[in-house]
Amino acid sequence: MFFQKTILLIRNFTQVFMREIKKIAVMTSGGDSPGMNAAIRSVVRTCAFYKKECVGIYRGYQGLIEGDFIPLTARSVNNIINKGGTILKSARSKEFRTVEGRKKAYQNLTENNIDGLVVIGGDGTFTGGVVFNEEFNFPIIGIPGTIDNDIYGTSHTLGYDTALNTTVEAIDKIRDTASSHNRLFFVEVMGRDAGFIALNAGVGAGAEEILIPEEDLGLDRLLESLKKSKKAGKSSSIVVVAEGDKIGKNVFELADYVEENLPEYEVRVSVLGHMQRGGSPSCFDRVLASRLGVGAVELLLDGKTNLMVGLVNNEVKSTSLEKAIKGQHTINNELLRVSDIMTI
Repeated sequence: MFFQKTILLIRNFTQVFMREIKKIAVMTSGGDSPGMNAAIRSVVRTCAFYKKECVGIYRGYQGLIEGDFIPLTARSVNNIINKGGTILKSARSKEFRTVEGRKKAYQNLTENNIDGLVVIGGDGTFTGGVVFNEEFNFPIIGIPGTIDNDIYGTSHTLGYDTALNTTVEAIDKIRDTASSHNRLFFVEVMGRDAGFIALNAGVGAGAEEILIPEEDLGLDRLLESLKKSKKAGKSSSIVVVAEGDKIGKNVFELADYVEENLPEYEVRVSVLGHMQRGGSPSCFDRVLASRLGVGAVELLLDGKTNLMVGLVNNEVKSTSLEKAIKGQHTINNELLRVSDIMTI
């Protein structure tokens, strides 16, 4: 009898304190990436499917603090699946890093009767979500949106596949010029802390060398590799450099060093920069965004929080936001070996 009463009390307690999800907000934060709009569309339409209200938050955490909200319906997100960037805009918020700023954000959510939040972004976005969840016990689910692909718990982040295709296309065009003028090109790609874009795009574009933060090639080995390429009869070469590579202070200094030590090379530098962020998302990113958007909303409706949805072995899986931030998404050693073999 006592046991049955205890179970009943626990059930009643759960029913009182579990938040019924009736209205969900969605926002994008940090650097934009292709596929964010497709993810917004998926979240909104999944809410409509389950007959839940959906609200868009402009300018990320700053818009959350300022109450910059807009109702979104299934028709509000027509014709955005193919667009790059984010219709909800993105901004970095110093104010959200303060307790007072986060209190304003929470007050705006409660005043607008919002029961759950989907955040689309990278590790900075997820870090803010973890802190907010800890302080206010507010249901939050993350969708990984960053071209760097440096989030643990998913094989692909939104925008990574599109950025790879953009990068390979650019390198292909640079190679045309390199071949025509017998030049050595250093092509810098994004990747301040991770070499996923450089490694995969370098292999895909047939680069002679790939320099990434995870592997310290060293100046001597780079020179030896370039000498070997020249001796093997290569009249032009492409070296793909992740912006976070540790060999030189920057790609221009690296190019100057090579030109001084290998005068037979005519060296040029091309920094691809933010063009890698833009453009229409690939089919892969559109499909991934659609799957993750559905997964995020369904986790909230199941009473889950503080999780990220990702792609693992081609299945949508969840992992804790803390693990997504702190876990190590390691570089593919097999691909490094392939890269070495292909440079012969």
